[in-house]
Amino acid sequence: MKLLNSMSNRAKGVIFIVLSAVCFTGMNTFVRVSGDIPTLQKVFFRNFVAMFFALFALLKAKSGFRPEKGCLKFLIIRSIAGLAGVFGNFYAIDKIDLSDASMLNKMSPFFALIFSALFLKEKVKPKQAIAIAVAFIGALFIIKPSFGNENLFASAIGFFGGMCAGAAYTAVRKLGLMGENGSLTVFFFSAFSTAATAPYLIFNYHHMDLYQWAALLAAGVCAAGGQFSITAAYTYAPSREISVYDYSQVVFAAIAGFLVFGDVPDILSFVGYFIICAMAVWMFLYNNRKHPKNNAC
Repeated sequence: MKLLNSMSNRAKGVIFIVLSAVCFTGMNTFVRVSGDIPTLQKVFFRNFVAMFFALFALLKAKSGFRPEKGCLKFLIIRSIAGLAGVFGNFYAIDKIDLSDASMLNKMSPFFALIFSALFLKEKVKPKQAIAIAVAFIGALFIIKPSFGNENLFASAIGFFGGMCAGAAYTAVRKLGLMGENGSLTVFFFSAFSTAATAPYLIFNYHHMDLYQWAALLAAGVCAAGGQFSITAAYTYAPSREISVYDYSQVVFAAIAGFLVFGDVPDILSFVGYFIICAMAVWMFLYNNRKHPKNNAC
């Protein structure tokens, strides 16, 4: 703790965003390890566990449960888009390589740029537009859209999940601009997702053994760790300084996928990884040139 306190805010931000990447890789791994369970059931347990962590954070901070004025509709939009994003990610995790699913989910920052331009009226610069277009090309290398690809549907759902996650992050940004409590945003999303998926469990519950229970509870703990770590990361440093480090999740996912499941992505997937990561690095460098680092951080 003493070492962390001695670091710059930027260094703290990098540490927490890498920690979030480790946590989300753990979440994805445990979700896949849980085996042949319906995706909605996995989504329920992921959010049910995270909800209690968010509730504890709210109670500890003695924060209220009442949203700021005008924020309720954006909390609902964030929750609907976030739930769709988690569903798309979990469905892809069960069907394709872990690293492929993780990379498709990492299209979310590019979609966030598009949705921010459409709904928050934040201008997309020409270089940002180029990065978005090239990143989409990278995604096509991973999806491999052809009738010969038996995983085409799962890859498309994973891509859709990344798009929905981008919409959710745009709503989160709007809530932040409106002064909404971050812990309340996490709690609202978790509670909304739990309530939305609970009816499915009531009528279509799939029996789970002790191993599967442990795997999904571990996935929920990792999800909570990832959410709070990434919140801390962006509290310490702005997105332009640390967002590129979030792509470390793809490295962790590739390692976990190989060690746990024996996944070996094909050459086209590696080309897609390189293209998307290159565009993320380019945007990182571009944003930092536009906004020189503040040494006070």
